[in-house]
Amino acid sequence: MRKQPALQLHVPEPPGRPGGKTDFSYLKTSPAGAIARPPTDVLGANTMETAANLVRVLDDQHQAVGPWAPKLNPKQLRQGLRAMLRTRVFDARMLMAQRQRKLSFYMQCLGEEAMACGQALALQDGDMHFAYYRQQGLLLSRDDVPMWEMMCQLMSNERDPIKGRQLPVLYSYRDAGFFSVSANLATQTIQAVGWAMASAIKGDTRIATTWIGDGSTAENDFHAALTFAHVYRAPIIINVVNNQWAISTFQSIAGGESTTFAQRGVGYGIASLRVDGNDLLAVYAASRWAAERARCNHGPTVIEWISYRASAHSTSDDPSKYRPADDWDHFPLGDPIARLKQHLIQLGEWSDERHETLKKELEEEVLAAQRKAESYGSLLDGRLPSAATIFEDVYETMPPHLHAQRQQMGI
Repeated sequence: MRKQPALQLHVPEPPGRPGGKTDFSYLKTSPAGAIARPPTDVLGANTMETAANLVRVLDDQHQAVGPWAPKLNPKQLRQGLRAMLRTRVFDARMLMAQRQRKLSFYMQCLGEEAMACGQALALQDGDMHFAYYRQQGLLLSRDDVPMWEMMCQLMSNERDPIKGRQLPVLYSYRDAGFFSVSANLATQTIQAVGWAMASAIKGDTRIATTWIGDGSTAENDFHAALTFAHVYRAPIIINVVNNQWAISTFQSIAGGESTTFAQRGVGYGIASLRVDGNDLLAVYAASRWAAERARCNHGPTVIEWISYRASAHSTSDDPSKYRPADDWDHFPLGDPIARLKQHLIQLGEWSDERHETLKKELEEEVLAAQRKAESYGSLLDGRLPSAATIFEDVYETMPPHLHAQRQQMGI
């Protein structure tokens, strides 16, 4: 009788190591314009091609090509470029503030700006965003969300709109359609599906979007969300950000080495796309397609965005321990801001001089917002929300036992 071999546990390996060079061939990128654009009423089971390949619009010469190329005018393109650059300048300033101990913690979206800013450009007021902690671009794309107030939340000062009850970067803006961010992974996906189902039950026209990182697709809530979204045809866009890395773990740990994350949506019967997340035109086109599908009652869409986390996972992370320092320089999809800038230059609607002028204007805007936010305090000076606020915002009328506890605290 032949002896059975000993069982071995398979542990996926990342494609690169610190000091080495990452082989990005596993991404299986498609040429720009090569993937067909299906009708918005397509059955989920018939979207295997768009889930397995990569929807791209901008080619290597920075021209918009193919069936997904959207009809955006130069003003809209400049709006998208401004939103991305504004987000990057904001991130850089807040990272510096964290290093100066003015806030405790920060998470950048360096290299990922196109996904949030492109989708914000594609959706309507009233739609509800259930984000995770790297979609500050959804808020920074808007002029009606005060930047200084976002900074107050980061600094947990006396004008923090959440009164110090959330970690920094876990924003909440109901009027902007931005649901409270949760630090618990994947909870927002099932909440978003529930909100979308409620919108449909009420006969509303608003849709939901939710965002999740590739690693969090291993959480149960994500799969429960896909089940409910498919069964009830919830009007929702489920965004999976595949930025290659979780905190210190490569995306293959979540199963991304053998099939795409978008193909998981097809497995649940949901129409699915795999899209170049560093191409703002592709982000806009895919988001508009999915939004139209949802608003016409054709059901949900899963979109896997291919991008790269150029920054550390957070200010508590040291990426040099697990990936090459120059990884982003070799990422084949490039820098989303540089790509859109070059596209506008090709159209004759932008220049290096105008780009530098815009960058300086945004740096001045961010610095002015920071000065205003710091006038209400920062972590350095301890001007925090009053401890009395822990008794507020739970009951419409504060019950006697909470009054008594508050008095015991002497406040």
